[in-house]
Amino acid sequence: MVTCFLKYVIDPLKIAQFEHYSKLWIDLVNEMGGLHHGYLLPHEGPSNIAYASFSYPSLAAYEEYRNAIPQSPKCQAALDYAVEHQFIVSYERNFFKPLFEGVETAARLF
Repeated sequence: MVTCFLKYVIDPLKIAQFEHYSKLWIDLVNEMGGLHHGYLLPHEGPSNIAYASFSYPSLAAYEEYRNAIPQSPKCQAALDYAVEHQFIVSYERNFFKPLFEGVETAARLF
């Protein structure tokens, strides 16, 4: 499994628009074979930083998702919304191997 972790710098005056965009992508990733873990929107602390993470079974499965985006009208509509409303200043994308089980949990599985 691979988890994509995103850090966004957003316009703090457009958090509502970013929230709408985030909800679109949660549904899209889940519809396209991934598991979206949600977004973390600004609350306390910096008003212009947000995070998101989602997982795919493998990096190859993630690449299939990325390659399907240009052919998806729903994905294109979400991307168009972001361009129209200009709420994302920049973002960083990193990939991680998630670990969901502790020693005790893994021992109970076998």
